[in-house]
Amino acid sequence: MGKKVLVTGGTGFTGSHLVNRLLEKGFEVLVLDNQKGRFYEELAKKGARISIGSVTDKALVDRLVAGCDYVQHLAAAFRKINLPKKTYWDVNVEGTRYLAESSLKHNVKRFVYCSTQGVHGNISNPPGSEDSPIAPEDYYQFTKYEGEKVLPDYMKKGLEVSIIRPTAIFGPGDPERFYMLFKMINKGTFYMFGNGKTFYHPVYIDNLVDGFESAMEKPEAVGQTFIIADEKYYSLNEIVEKIAKVLEVRVRIIRLPFLPLWVAASLCEAVCTPLKVPPPLFRRRAEWFKQNRAFDISKARKLLGYEPKIGFDEGLKRTARWYKDNGLL
Repeated sequence: MGKKVLVTGGTGFTGSHLVNRLLEKGFEVLVLDNQKGRFYEELAKKGARISIGSVTDKALVDRLVAGCDYVQHLAAAFRKINLPKKTYWDVNVEGTRYLAESSLKHNVKRFVYCSTQGVHGNISNPPGSEDSPIAPEDYYQFTKYEGEKVLPDYMKKGLEVSIIRPTAIFGPGDPERFYMLFKMINKGTFYMFGNGKTFYHPVYIDNLVDGFESAMEKPEAVGQTFIIADEKYYSLNEIVEKIAKVLEVRVRIIRLPFLPLWVAASLCEAVCTPLKVPPPLFRRRAEWFKQNRAFDISKARKLLGYEPKIGFDEGLKRTARWYKDNGLL
């Protein structure tokens, strides 16, 4: 039997791609996730041993980590409206602590923590890097960075740790932002709030998985933090145009001022949150039109030998094909 890896969050979009890659390479893969998700059956058939539970379950975490050579920690409480702050803290911070404790206890060879580019907030002077100021702008981003801060104590005790900060992940199976973009653009009309010159930095899922692999295997990754992204970043205008080209549709971009969107999002949250109703519009979604996300990936190239193999245009083609094949467009 090959080496054993625990992947938390392994039935989700990003985690499932990593699990598939590891299985293809002959690893014995254990998965911990709090829900089955879209890819549960597929992964189970391929041999992944999946446990449904939470990283906040200390006993379960310890049982799964025991005997593992590596831990890839991707699970997180993500941005869900009305999710209590305590849940974010318990999952993103304490869950990370439990995994690191067990990894140290059971002599795990390498612990890879998936953080987010969002810990840097808006990049006012693009491109940013791993050394850009830490400026999280919501509680999810804040707790992801607090999760990072848990790890140095375990590194001092001998646990090999590497931290990955992915940019905007997309690819086949993506259920979030890029899918919304594809849906809107496919209808032929896109509402652009602001001038559309804001930068957005994608990372195709296969490229990101390359980064996770290198962080797990390369000696140079130990004790380091890496931005993992595609080679280039693009303006929102360019992204809309590229998606339209892939979908072979004419898209009309209707330009509107940003401020009314922000006000509407704030009001929507103010009304819906006390009622515990998911707001149809909220500030975080509005901020997508305004906040720059653009990074230099030189550090990952130098230390990990990381090179984004799948270009943005090709990644968009593969993603569009998956959406169409699955009846989503």
